[in-house]
Amino acid sequence: MKARYYPDIAKKDLFKKGYIARRSGHSRGSTVDLTIIGDNGVALDMGSGFDFFSPLSWPDNPSISPSSRAHRMLLQTVMKRHGFKPYGREWWHFTLRDEPFPQTYFNFPVQ
Repeated sequence: MKARYYPDIAKKDLFKKGYIARRSGHSRGSTVDLTIIGDNGVALDMGSGFDFFSPLSWPDNPSISPSSRAHRMLLQTVMKRHGFKPYGREWWHFTLRDEPFPQTYFNFPVQ
């Protein structure tokens, strides 16, 4: 999966460079990864794929097309309006600003 998700980064550096967290807000239900689906049922072009670990995926990367930048900004605007804060290295990653358990990491099976 290296070629698809992190072609320019050594796997051993994914944690060190901040692309993967040792502990994640996902386990609290306070962090979501998402995109926008157009009226035609197809995801809008965001300039990089989901979970593509590269500066190309940083929300403010200037090297993507103007339409992809607009799509990223639309996603950020909507999520911020609804109480989420973006992560600076992934256009798809948002955490609830006032999450109820900000320092808790749950570890239990989901049924």
